[in-house]
Amino acid sequence: MSTQEWESLCDGCAKCCLNQLQDIETSTLVYTDVCCDLLDQKACRCTRYKQRKKLVPRCMVLTPQNLAECVEFAPSSCAYRLLFEGQDLPIWHPLVTGDSESVHKAGMSVRGRVRSEQTVDKDWEEYVVEWPESNCADQ
Repeated sequence: MSTQEWESLCDGCAKCCLNQLQDIETSTLVYTDVCCDLLDQKACRCTRYKQRKKLVPRCMVLTPQNLAECVEFAPSSCAYRLLFEGQDLPIWHPLVTGDSESVHKAGMSVRGRVRSEQTVDKDWEEYVVEWPESNCADQ
């Protein structure tokens, strides 16, 4: 798979840009509605994509080589995770619809649902949300 093909798998939901917390006792991951400061919240794209790992060391850069190690941090609707699990792309995925806005139209992105790290206290437990792992439109 070429780099361009790999990158095209990203549906632009930006759920991977949400901060996650991990329960110390159970190791369960939960999402918050607190997004990375580099996220353009309207476009649901990183404003510094090529430099993101350097600027945000905790940023997960998924590659074909590290997918097996990182897939647990990706949302269940993520095309990279679905590919890893041998599943089909969802009907709202831009590669299926031919429309880059289809992820937003289906209510499956973070658009209009998140807050920046700069606007919240570091006590992120109060910002835990379930919608990233469900159909966002149902929330």
